[in-house]
Amino acid sequence: MNSRTIETFGWIGAMCILGAYALVSMGKIGSGSLSFQLLNFVGALGVTLVSWKKRAYQPAIPNLAWAFVALAALTRLVG
Repeated sequence: MNSRTIETFGWIGAMCILGAYALVSMGKIGSGSLSFQLLNFVGALGVTLVSWKKRAYQPAIPNLAWAFVALAALTRLVG
């Protein structure tokens, strides 16, 4: 994957996390909703990818954990 693609995924990830927080804060979606969990999962993966590529492990590790939490919630919601 080239650098531009990874940067794009990173920006999409950041916007997904920000969007999820904004939507919950404004009462548009619930924190237990499928859309909230999907936004957090995609967002965390995007930030993890760009952070790992740049060898910025401090944001990569918590975002990877964030992705696992969102994945667990998604599994509970779908299953």
